[in-house]
Amino acid sequence: MIVLAIDTCEARGSVAVLEDDAILHALAHTGAEEYSSWLLPAVDLAVNSARSTLEQVDVFAVGSGPGSFTGVRIGLTTVKAWSEVFQKPIVAVSRLEAVAAHAEGETRYVGSFIDAQRGQIFGALYERAGSRLRLIEQEMVASPEVFLDWVDQRVAGHEVAWASTDPDAVTNQPAWRGKSAKGEEIQPVPCILAPLIGKMGFQRASLGEVQDALSVDANYVRRSYIEVFQKGPANVPGT
Repeated sequence: MIVLAIDTCEARGSVAVLEDDAILHALAHTGAEEYSSWLLPAVDLAVNSARSTLEQVDVFAVGSGPGSFTGVRIGLTTVKAWSEVFQKPIVAVSRLEAVAAHAEGETRYVGSFIDAQRGQIFGALYERAGSRLRLIEQEMVASPEVFLDWVDQRVAGHEVAWASTDPDAVTNQPAWRGKSAKGEEIQPVPCILAPLIGKMGFQRASLGEVQDALSVDANYVRRSYIEVFQKGPANVPGT
């Protein structure tokens, strides 16, 4: 199975081509070039380097968020177009789940987070269920303090395995000191997430867990400025 994976949800994006779960070629987005001009040439380079073509791709795996509104839209719109043209399925993967999948150990719970800017993080709590991760309630955007307190209330004293692309967003906060004193650590995760998104895409496609272009939706988590003004923040504990 040839998998093309794309993550354009933030500036640290990437693309990858895999055969089953083996990475054939991966390319990171560096610099300030807009995804509107970077993505298609990057995909061409990755696909050609893997000695394949877009027509030979069996499934498109895409990071569905959370992240920037523009970045998420570009990735999803591009993959939906290819899905329609080549009549191939899509697997949409949460970036927070991809980060959580890096967590090592055998703890019952896994917490993952990504810097969301504005003094907030995108965060999620998962429970291990065999080889899968089950989302506890919903992904959210919140301050580090609020997110850590929310997790504490859900795990009821159980140890949590932590993973993040941005450990400093939490370790520099006073709320982390108690956890650090107890020996809890945050496993750093590479920012290039497309290869793991591709592996998760292969696993889910192998089980028939795919979507078509119409059913794939963006996972923004944070509302746009106009929605915040009209409705208030979304997916924030205590609101």
